[in-house]
Amino acid sequence: MIIAIDGPAGSGKSSTARAVAKQLGFRHLDSGAFYRTLTLAALQRAIPVEEWNHLDARALDALEVSAENARQGLVFRIAGDDVTNQIRAPEVNAHVSQMAAVPAVREWLLERLRAIGGSGNVVSDGRDIGTVVFPHADLKIFLVADPTTRARRRLAEHGNRHPSDAEISQEVDRLLRRDHLDSQRATAPLKQASDAVVLDTTDHTFEEQVERIVALARARDQRVRDQDRN
Repeated sequence: MIIAIDGPAGSGKSSTARAVAKQLGFRHLDSGAFYRTLTLAALQRAIPVEEWNHLDARALDALEVSAENARQGLVFRIAGDDVTNQIRAPEVNAHVSQMAAVPAVREWLLERLRAIGGSGNVVSDGRDIGTVVFPHADLKIFLVADPTTRARRRLAEHGNRHPSDAEISQEVDRLLRRDHLDSQRATAPLKQASDAVVLDTTDHTFEEQVERIVALARARDQRVRDQDRN
């Protein structure tokens, strides 16, 4: 089974997908982490952001980005160094949308994501997983939440669990700008797949949203088993 979880920034895609994968015994394929790793590599190489749109496959290969299977997910490396814990830094957050909008980047990653997911039993998250990467995924989820909730979650991810109103407002502005960039880009924009289940997590606890997706996955699996028996 391939489960695709899409949604805007701060909707809880990665953490939810990771927890769903753990409960089901699947692997977690975090597509956004690939974009973040490429972004970090470009920043480390001091490649000007305005030149990123000219990156091609050869230039991307030269960034020496790689991913290795771990027990339930992936370890990301740049030139052999483990950068998994560095790719959520504020500077990466500020520029990852520009990297994700580069056509050559999306083409470069597409075959790698599909290769990892090809063996099945994965939960993958991103912004175009159910529409572009795995359009025939067995279960598609589109997570949404109101901007203030998303802002609080994003700030908590970075250790700010008691933000001020001003900090929340600034983060809301950043998220809305990110939404605009992601939904308006020409290549693989953020959008809901027509056959996706929409899950509004604004008033859900993390555990509730995970259990909801796990239940949908198990129900889907049972339907397939019933059909095979018949």
